Amino acid sequence: MSKTTPHSIGARVLHALALAAFVAFALFPLFWLLKVSLTPDDLMYGEGVRLWPSRVTLDHYGSVLRHSQFPLFFRNSLIVSAATGLLATAAASAAGYAFSRFRFRGKAWVVGVMLVSQMFPLVIIVAPIFRLLAPLGLTNSLTGLVVVYTAFNTPFAAFLMQSFFEAIPKDLEEAAMMDGATRFQALRRVILPLTLPGLAATGGFVFTAAWSELLFSLMLNSSAAVSTFPAGLLGFVSKFSVDFGQMMAAGVLALLPVGAFFLVIQRYLVQGLTAGAVKG
Repeated sequence: MSKTTPHSIGARVLHALALAAFVAFALFPLFWLLKVSLTPDDLMYGEGVRLWPSRVTLDHYGSVLRHSQFPLFFRNSLIVSAATGLLATAAASAAGYAFSRFRFRGKAWVVGVMLVSQMFPLVIIVAPIFRLLAPLGLTNSLTGLVVVYTAFNTPFAAFLMQSFFEAIPKDLEEAAMMDGATRFQALRRVILPLTLPGLAATGGFVFTAAWSELLFSLMLNSSAAVSTFPAGLLGFVSKFSVDFGQMMAAGVLALLPVGAFFLVIQRYLVQGLTAGAVKG
């Protein structure tokens, strides 16, 4: 039976304090976002820097919901992010399974191309992407954003899914195929249920990446009817002023679906990230 020494108690206290400091550092921007969104305009600069305003208001939220196009931007972001999450996760699952289970000619070349595609900054390929999509009628459309987001998120998601598949013993599907199942049946009935945590982790990553993407949304769309909320937030910035209250209120509202999504999948997400980090 181990004894608790002053040294071990001190180490635990330091560990707890360090963890608390990290959590406070991570959550402070969210707290400040909420604080500014609840601060009336007349107190925004009049009270100086305070942790909490002397008076709160919901007027900024009302203005965002009733007098701006935020509901439209919110709907567009939800459609694009959900579609991208489903398509990229499905494509990544197929690619990850193939990379983890099969040896085929050109595999190293395919993997290399996917890796190289992640090396280039997005800003240098926006113009070529625009020239590629414009003749196809995919600019100023949600479909074009879904296509671009799916293409750019699938490579990383495929490598993520590959690690999840490699963590599952091949003996399981081989046993299923010995019992008469085809490879597809073994994949659907045995392997995929075991990779639900991995699917949740991958889907969460892709959904979040699409939800917060600004560059392509801004460059490929010039119509407010198909803008997503990151591009829509720029509408709160005018030539001579910034409406911080409404911008922060819109930011809080935009965080709600992401927070709800991760609350739903958090159990699978933790399992998936743990499983993907350990092979064998």
